[in-house]
Amino acid sequence: MTERKPPGVDFESWVDRQIREATARGDFARLEGFGKPLPSLDAPYDETWWIRQKVHREGFAALPPSLALRKEAEDAMEEVREARSERRVREILTAVNDRIAAALRMPPPGPPLRLAPFDVDEVVATWRAARGSGSDSADTGPNAP
Repeated sequence: MTERKPPGVDFESWVDRQIREATARGDFARLEGFGKPLPSLDAPYDETWWIRQKVHREGFAALPPSLALRKEAEDAMEEVREARSERRVREILTAVNDRIAAALRMPPPGPPLRLAPFDVDEVVATWRAARGSGSDSADTGPNAP
C-alpha cells in the first residue's frame, strides 16, 4: 500500500510520482499481460463486457450440459472433416465418444441427450471416401501428423 497524499501537494503530481516510482521499481513489468495488446481493443463497446469475462473465467456454460455435448459432437464431426490423418480422426472420435458414453451412464441435467457414440470405423470409412484415399491410407502410422 502506498502512503497517503501529503497535504499541500498537488494531487496530479503526487499520482505521477507514484506511477514513476512504481515503474522504476519494475512493479508494472510483473503484471499479467505486460507487453501484450489489450484484448478486444478494436471490438465495439459492450457495456456487459465484465459480465462476459467473469462468466468465461468461471467456466459457466450458456447451454445445459446435454445440449453442450450435442454441440461438441457436431463440432467434432466438423473437425473430422478437416482432419489430415486417419489417426487424428480416430483421436477426435474417441475423445467425444468417451464423453458421450459418460453422459449416457449418468445423464446430465437438461433436455434428453438423444445422442449415441459414433461408429469410429464407419466415420473413418466416410472420411477416406471423401478424401479419395481408399482403404490403404498411408497416414495412419505412428509418425502421422
